[in-house]
Amino acid sequence: MNFIPLTADAYPRLKPFFDGQPYALSVYSLSSLIIWSTPLLPASYSIDDDRVMIRGDSTQHPEQGHWLLPVSRERLPSPEELHDLAQEQGNGVFRFVPGHVVEGMDQEELGRWFDWEEEPGFSDYVYRAEDLRSLRGNRYAKKRNLIKQFAKSYLDAGRVRVTSMTPEETPECLDFLEQWCAERDCDEETQEGLFCEKQAVIQALNHMERLEMPGIVIRVDGTVSAFAMASRLNAHTGVLNIEKAFPGIKGLYQFLDNECAKRLLADCEWINKESDVNLPELARSKQSYHPALRVKSYRLNLRS
Repeated sequence: MNFIPLTADAYPRLKPFFDGQPYALSVYSLSSLIIWSTPLLPASYSIDDDRVMIRGDSTQHPEQGHWLLPVSRERLPSPEELHDLAQEQGNGVFRFVPGHVVEGMDQEELGRWFDWEEEPGFSDYVYRAEDLRSLRGNRYAKKRNLIKQFAKSYLDAGRVRVTSMTPEETPECLDFLEQWCAERDCDEETQEGLFCEKQAVIQALNHMERLEMPGIVIRVDGTVSAFAMASRLNAHTGVLNIEKAFPGIKGLYQFLDNECAKRLLADCEWINKESDVNLPELARSKQSYHPALRVKSYRLNLRS
């Protein structure tokens, strides 16, 4: 197979394969795959008849190279097909295999070719969109209270402006990102995860229209203080790929999250807020919004 670097230029060519793709993990959002193909975590693709093959690599950790499942609107791969692909390409690791795919396979056939293990840090949090729009019930009382405090201090005083993101706002959003990162030391050597996240956000901002990633921008006192961007996973599910807000403004993050559900993903039944990548603070934040379900993520290792 001839593999090509996965960049924004590939989006129009690959989109027909991803429209209607069958996987529930957010990593199979084409927009997400492209923005996370960064210098440290480069991805590449190859088109093989009716399917797309995606390979993920790591420049700092070559041993972490892996495959994603083949993407096709027509069919799911069998364990034997995955075995043949791994043998042919010399890499026997598949990551980000959704739990529903593993559970739907013939377990005896899967076990003939692969060992598998769950990777809990990469399981996605999925919410009922209406829950995040309405925030009804006692379990969301704290979220509603924080939004009310934000409204009293900022909204009611006319200090807030919420707009749909446009390419013209990219420079302001990049300035905000630099400030946000300065507080967290998004340095390549010391904070590899944050460095890659910063590169992904920059790619999303620079290619928002090409990648069909709508966004919203929140200005407080005329200054960009929060923004978010989303993509589509399937006909019923949107992915909230990016949410950034200044933490010093009480209630701003909760207000941003609620606005995303109302504005960015208004026609979705489900909202996928991705995984917690084994970060306890991020896990607590995602759990505080009471996910309706978790989509498990598995790793398949070719048996020797």
